[in-house]
Amino acid sequence: MTDLAPPKFGMGARVRRVEDDALIRGEGRYTTDVKPAGTLAAFVLRSPLAHARFDTPRLEAAQKAEGVKLVWTAADVADMAAMPCLGSGPAKGEMHKAEVPVLCDGVVRHVGDAVAFVVADTIENARAAAELIEIDYEPLPVAVGTDRLLEADTPLVWPEHGTNLAFEYEVGDAAATDEAFAKADKVARLRLVNNRLVCNYIEPRAIVAEYDPGQERWTLTVGSQGVHGLRKAISKAMQVDPSRFRVVTPEVGGGFGPKIFAYREYPLAAKAAAVLGQPVRWVCDRNEHFQSDAQGRDNIAEAAMAIDQDGRILAMKVDLTANMGAYLSQFGPYIPWVGVSMTTGLYDIDIAHVSVKGVYSNTVPVDAYRGAGRPEAAFLLERLIDEAARVAGLAPDEIRRRNFIRPEQLPYETVTGRLYDTGEFAGHLERALEASDYGGFEARAAESKARGRLRGIGMASYVEACAFAGSEPAKVVLEDDGHVALFIGTQATGQGHRTAYAQFVAERLGLDLGQIRVHQGDTDALESGGGTGGSRSIPLGGPSVRIASDNLAEKLKELAADALEAAAGDIELSAGEARIVGTDRVISFADLAAKAGDCAEVTAIGEFKQAEATYPNGTHVCELEIDPETGSTRIERYTIVDDFGVSVNPMLLEGQVHGGVAQSIGQVLLENTVYDEDGQLLTASFSDYAMPRAWDTVSFHFETRNVRSTHNALGIKGAGEAGTIGATPAVMNAVVDALYREYGIRHLDLPATPLRVWNAIQAAKAALPGQRG
Repeated sequence: MTDLAPPKFGMGARVRRVEDDALIRGEGRYTTDVKPAGTLAAFVLRSPLAHARFDTPRLEAAQKAEGVKLVWTAADVADMAAMPCLGSGPAKGEMHKAEVPVLCDGVVRHVGDAVAFVVADTIENARAAAELIEIDYEPLPVAVGTDRLLEADTPLVWPEHGTNLAFEYEVGDAAATDEAFAKADKVARLRLVNNRLVCNYIEPRAIVAEYDPGQERWTLTVGSQGVHGLRKAISKAMQVDPSRFRVVTPEVGGGFGPKIFAYREYPLAAKAAAVLGQPVRWVCDRNEHFQSDAQGRDNIAEAAMAIDQDGRILAMKVDLTANMGAYLSQFGPYIPWVGVSMTTGLYDIDIAHVSVKGVYSNTVPVDAYRGAGRPEAAFLLERLIDEAARVAGLAPDEIRRRNFIRPEQLPYETVTGRLYDTGEFAGHLERALEASDYGGFEARAAESKARGRLRGIGMASYVEACAFAGSEPAKVVLEDDGHVALFIGTQATGQGHRTAYAQFVAERLGLDLGQIRVHQGDTDALESGGGTGGSRSIPLGGPSVRIASDNLAEKLKELAADALEAAAGDIELSAGEARIVGTDRVISFADLAAKAGDCAEVTAIGEFKQAEATYPNGTHVCELEIDPETGSTRIERYTIVDDFGVSVNPMLLEGQVHGGVAQSIGQVLLENTVYDEDGQLLTASFSDYAMPRAWDTVSFHFETRNVRSTHNALGIKGAGEAGTIGATPAVMNAVVDALYREYGIRHLDLPATPLRVWNAIQAAKAALPGQRG
């Protein structure tokens, strides 16, 4: 342990991001900034139909086109395997695993499916050549609409499988649940749609593939959320040993889940680079992103809650259909299973039955999107408990209080197998109500009504599982100039990892943040890494960085003690120097590096292994107005009180939560992925797909009411996805509250667009006594 921990840089300090100076100056280096000499351009020809057979494409004209180096179809990549599906839950019976083909062979299954791969000297020539490829398509029946995919007359995406059912999951006791419902005083029921989303990170995907024939090895530069996982998936598709790949990720302009995955363009570019002996570069355009990158959510659930006469929840029952798209994406089948495990949330519910059916459709595959199953679970539960409050005649806050797991019940194992360690759930609810001036709402609602507006208030008390069991090793090295380099296998995509990790190093080694260099995104620099996803980076990586820094501190003290002829226990580390305590005898870190006999003397490894997930939780309160004449919604106030265990950097933390809430506002009020009956994506550009802007949000009130985690070495619970998990139900509950107060509307499907809200109001007006229907 070091003797000095500068509070201005250490854990808990509000430190400004060190990475931003280069980024705001335009000096960030992204994948598309990598342009090796002789780089060729690649283009993927995609299907215009959602489901069709096709004959072998006629390639002669394309192959002879200007600048063309190669044109491939499925026959040319027969040595490759499909893109691997690497994650699933415990399926009931056998899972049908339809993986994404590198290039389609005779059948396409969604608009945007890959048919041919063209490489030319310029992207313009590659596109022009692709237009010369002749393909005869024979349209096949199309399966769309999540609620219709298992109906008898729905076309089959995989006819040889005989059904659109890919897998089933089940948890809980069906008989005990039915018995509890039979005894219930009242039952609340909802059919809930969790709309499909397109991720739309700022930086679309890209890859630059280089091949060294002398070493028989590739270097792949690609935007990702973790190079080691990407290398594993690409090597499986190419059926090549992972050691033959160096995967490098520079700056990344957003990830949110879909950049975790390996996509078909990556092995195609790698193979082409080896065949052609030149670097090959593929860059996704925005329209391709809509048609090729994994999409999110797309669930429909029939949910019910049994309640006794005191408003206590007796049991829950959920039947969920999860649309997987045309293929099973890399972790697609695992996402609904994670959601299932969070079904009962923060409530003391010991009887439940949940069934999940994963189904195929002629649409883009679905996979992890910020929160990955947990936002879906929280939305279902918190919408349902609001409905249960109405059925039971209780206020929304009161039904939550009566059913929260109490602190004295912790640790608490849920009926779905989650083990919550710490928390004071009623505490953050009370604080959120106080901070939001919940008691003053009725006066504000009256003022809104006087102006012809509907005002609603909604809350959601959520819990998520993140930083799942595992580890994230870290390596720290004292460099020749006295700076310290940190190597870690997570990947920043905008969160501020360089700042947060540097805080751990600074605290233990007595350095300024500017003296610490954080390295991520290079498989040659670190043996392993779990990447970034599931809010794991700081909860798992942070403790490992601290351990590594402590180990390096001890090594540096030993080196300094030898150089200064003192005892190691008398050495303190401060400002890049080792000093004998109470004297002016010092040696700089640079001189220590020079005195080291070998690299091992100035290198330290740290690895914290966590046995169980962490469980962030909190309460969100949203207050909004609806214009009944137009159906438009405006958020007026938004309050967040979260329990993240321990905060590493409150400034970074706020940014993460604000971003997650903004994404949820987009889902609830604006975003919707629409396929027509022919499987055509009608929302395939920003002209048709509404994204949240600054004016769609509000100045958030955010605070923490932390209770340390006992599962994590530093008490951290994780925060990267929490905003999306609490916000979606809170915003929708506020919308429904506004509509219920005036018109008795108890439910509205996502998204609550102006048209959908307006139509609901018109239908409610027509149904009122004395109104013409």
